[in-house]
Amino acid sequence: MADEIVNRVANSKLKTIDLEDFYPKGERTVIDIKNWLFHEQILKETDFREHLKNHDWSQYKNHFVALTCSSDAIIPSWAYMLIATYLAPFAKKIVVGNLAALETSIFQELIATFNVEEFLEKLVIIKGCSSKPIPETAYIQLIEKLQPVVKSIMFGEACSTVPLYKSNN
Repeated sequence: MADEIVNRVANSKLKTIDLEDFYPKGERTVIDIKNWLFHEQILKETDFREHLKNHDWSQYKNHFVALTCSSDAIIPSWAYMLIATYLAPFAKKIVVGNLAALETSIFQELIATFNVEEFLEKLVIIKGCSSKPIPETAYIQLIEKLQPVVKSIMFGEACSTVPLYKSNN
């Protein structure tokens, strides 16, 4: 009888974390407010409020929303805050910035609530390849969260990892 093939990776004590598994479902949307400005440059409060009042905010139900202004206009903070009052009943998350800022904010919250107990004194691999837009900052925040409790941290796949950290204990 031939020798049985054993999957040593599956039987190892390595714990793999794939941030893509935590990627929350929901459409990512950028709202560019330049069209709500006079000549795409000047915020006239009365006109701006009228645009907000007449806009269909329900279309952003369960969206992750980034608010931005692609023109060189100076936008007062209260304008984004006012938009947020209309969006808050519908959107899952609202940030001021681009899609990268939105993803960073989403992952900051996810990693802040990430429970590291199951990784206590474990050998951890942080999976690197992802088909979703995982911000680089998310990997750094994950390292900060894991390093105090794990034995080691590696990056990549179980068959080919880059060592990042090894506890002195």
